[in-house]
Amino acid sequence: MLFGNRFIGLIINILCVLQIIGIIIYLLVAWNSIPDLIPGHFNASGEVNRWDSKGTLFILPGIAAVIFVGMTIIERFPHLWNTGVRVTEENKYRIYGILRGLLYSVKLIVVTMFSAISIIQSTTQTLPAWFLPLFIFPLMITIVFHIVWLIRAR
Repeated sequence: MLFGNRFIGLIINILCVLQIIGIIIYLLVAWNSIPDLIPGHFNASGEVNRWDSKGTLFILPGIAAVIFVGMTIIERFPHLWNTGVRVTEENKYRIYGILRGLLYSVKLIVVTMFSAISIIQSTTQTLPAWFLPLFIFPLMITIVFHIVWLIRAR
């Protein structure tokens, strides 16, 4: 199982890096067609409630990159994780594999969400009503799924 998680993790890491690089390339290529003022913040209804200069478009990809790198570093030190269950020699690979899978999943969802927001901002659109549930629901399901899996695996 650990090998499978690491292989899947490699694929997810590649997808995250490609998204971060891709959104930066998109912003650079589209720069001249992006209006000088872009949505800087959206309210709960998805409507723009603050406008910023287009230079702020690089903030979300930057935050996504920092989160990605931080979570990737954290993956390397499972013995420091607060697992929520007792880790023994017998179950450590199972427990760490489940939690590593959780980290992989959360990384992909967060990087994808930040990339999508960057594209929406660059096109000066409002945030669609389905946007937040589209990302929050899978994030919550992923967390609950991994917690249940973790409790059963102890």
